[in-house]
Amino acid sequence: MSGTTTTGDDDPPVVIVIDDDPSVRAALADLLGSVGLQAQLFASTQAFLRSERIDAPGCLVLDIRMPGQSGLDFQRTMVDADIHLPVIFITGHGDIPMSVRAMKAGAIEFLTKPFRDQDLLDAIQQGIAKDRIRRHEAAAAADLRGRHASLTEGERAVLARVVSGLLNKQIAADLGVSEITVKVRRSQVMRKMHARSLADLVKIAEKLRG
Repeated sequence: MSGTTTTGDDDPPVVIVIDDDPSVRAALADLLGSVGLQAQLFASTQAFLRSERIDAPGCLVLDIRMPGQSGLDFQRTMVDADIHLPVIFITGHGDIPMSVRAMKAGAIEFLTKPFRDQDLLDAIQQGIAKDRIRRHEAAAAADLRGRHASLTEGERAVLARVVSGLLNKQIAADLGVSEITVKVRRSQVMRKMHARSLADLVKIAEKLRG
């Protein structure tokens, strides 16, 4: 897979459109442009996977039936490729079992052509909002892991025992160090993990385990 062009989360969202019909791609590009949304257009899922993707909030508008890999099959491929864009399916040949399968696999909408422009735009806005939340949560989790990685081995040992409810004296005995050493390490843990209280620290530890 190719690399990713990184941008900030405040940058304009990008709507990926994958449809083998050039007239559909052109019509969707015009529709998205009319409401100020940036679009990236692809004739196949393979072309999308080979592309340089923009690291920005967005969603994927995906045709169900295309030559080669179908939209439903690609939905499974996305998991293996670590692509987390919300998916909106569009199709001219939809049926209930197909739509149920798509929604169970995580699609946020399944629209049968011809569909109302506003229905698609509403689904796209929902997808973009969902992706913004996911990106924010992923960034927060990465920051938390980074803070935990900055702890020394001794500080991690103290952290584990503090959040399990042990007192400084008990931790010192357990680790075979002085109580002063435990207090120093505990203070460093609080500072590095940005915890303002013991309750704060316990919540942070729970997030790390989650």
